[in-house]
Amino acid sequence: QVQLVESGGGLAQSGGSLRLSCAASGFAFSAYRMSWYRQVPGKERALVAAIRANNYTEYADSVKGRFTISRDNAKATVYLQMNSLMPEDTAVYYCRAWINREYWGQGTQVTVSS
Repeated sequence: QVQLVESGGGLAQSGGSLRLSCAASGFAFSAYRMSWYRQVPGKERALVAAIRANNYTEYADSVKGRFTISRDNAKATVYLQMNSLMPEDTAVYYCRAWINREYWGQGTQVTVSS
């Protein structure tokens, strides 16, 4: 079965960095687009970044130039390097994959203090 397990969240100061990881299993990871979303209370999940099988990347305007998505197909893991963090980046971050239907990880909390 498809499983997505995020890690790497935590507390950071404004201007700091964190790296999130999402370990995937149960499907041919290298063939699929992977993405990161985030959600704050009372709002819908919003796309942060995505990476296609050919390594083409896309980013939300709010994180361009600060966040970098990457993947390691040998480890079936997708990463989100977050630099220059701001308090408005505070959210629960989720890993997502679409294999006939969407799958989500359990989420990891990122809190950025000012």
